[in-house]
Amino acid sequence: MHPDHTPQRSVEVHQPTPIPSPVVHSAPVVPVQPGTVPTVASIVLPDGRVVTGYAIDPARPEPVIAKPAVSRTAVNVALGGVGFLAVCGGLLLLTSFIAALTAFITQLITLAAVIFGGWIAVQIFSASGHREGGTTVNIRKAVIKRNKFFG
Repeated sequence: MHPDHTPQRSVEVHQPTPIPSPVVHSAPVVPVQPGTVPTVASIVLPDGRVVTGYAIDPARPEPVIAKPAVSRTAVNVALGGVGFLAVCGGLLLLTSFIAALTAFITQLITLAAVIFGGWIAVQIFSASGHREGGTTVNIRKAVIKRNKFFG
């Protein structure tokens, strides 16, 4: 837009209100002497400069508290308990494996019986349509005497 066509707006200027700083009462500075006067060390660098400073003692770890001795009996009982639990878990897994294997074998036997039974049923029902094998009896030509058939 062109500046001639912009509407005039009144502009308000807000001045920030300064926040008064809190009054800080400083404690008097009292120089404290260290317990011991540290030694000043000076080191000469290879280029000839000298660096001077205080030597700092490395931090020492706290002494390790001696652990009480564990009796051999307690260790043997604990290891025996762990071994017993491992054996029980192994027997549980073995029992579960044997049960699963038994169920699998049972299903295989059932499947074999169903397939073999189906094969036998097919042989029986398909034999009625075939004339090649088996015995054929012609009832019209049979001679009946005293309720016995003679062919």
